[in-house]
Amino acid sequence: MKAALIQITHSADKLSNISKLEKHIESAAREGAKLIVLSELHNSLYFCQTEDTDQFDLAEEIPGTSTEYFGILAKRLGIVLVLSLFEKRTAGLYHNTAIVIEKDGSIAGKYRKMHIPDDPAYYEKFYFTPGDLGFSPIKTSVGKLGVMICWDQWYPEAARLMALAGADILIYPTAIGWESTDSDEEKNRQVEAWQTIQRGHAIANGIPLIAVNRTGYEADPSGATNGITFWGNSFAVGQQGEWLAQATFDQETTLLVDIDFSRNESVRRIWPFFRDRRIDAYNEITKRYIDPQH
Repeated sequence: MKAALIQITHSADKLSNISKLEKHIESAAREGAKLIVLSELHNSLYFCQTEDTDQFDLAEEIPGTSTEYFGILAKRLGIVLVLSLFEKRTAGLYHNTAIVIEKDGSIAGKYRKMHIPDDPAYYEKFYFTPGDLGFSPIKTSVGKLGVMICWDQWYPEAARLMALAGADILIYPTAIGWESTDSDEEKNRQVEAWQTIQRGHAIANGIPLIAVNRTGYEADPSGATNGITFWGNSFAVGQQGEWLAQATFDQETTLLVDIDFSRNESVRRIWPFFRDRRIDAYNEITKRYIDPQH
């Protein structure tokens, strides 16, 4: 299967963002992509740099305008499409939600972001209620997609649960970047850590992984910080963590990659991590902290 990772810059103009995405999606489909993945909250700027109640106006219902628009596009092109939207569930209840559109234009399933950060320039707890759909792969015509979102990608427990539930691939729409005052050394450490932990998820679970980040600079509307330079570097790795494709940090691109799900079986035969798990000894993993005094 050929997949496409779409890494672009974003503006405050929703229609402009969608138009740009549509052109990239059409181009990828012409190149033979059957699965196309977009970055986190792709319809807008990354609005979580500030706590601003007006930003809730960006949220939309699911199904809604975006799922209908991209559904028509997916049906016309015959592709499976992974979206990332600001979901309005009801008044005062909002989620950071990934939607998978099937090639017939229907909604195959959705995932609500489980791990919600709250850091300078990433004030997501102000906007998003933690997800309540668990870690369940979404069944599609191209396979079972283990879709999660950005901050989820730092948690091996989440990746494991998706894999145990039968995911053929892990997919992470992402919006992550640099704080301007960090040194070049620190910036490099952050990107390498981000890549390394996700490659570890692929290796530990014997399945491929796709991460799609945004790129470009987005200013902090409040002026409290110097904004975020998103570090791009969207990538795909195989079942043993091997590099399949990687974008640069500062260029818009449609990254095409061949994904072979049949290797899930062959790799798990030689590296039987699932067989050797000591599930009888992991009970304390559900604790917040293990007090060394007890």
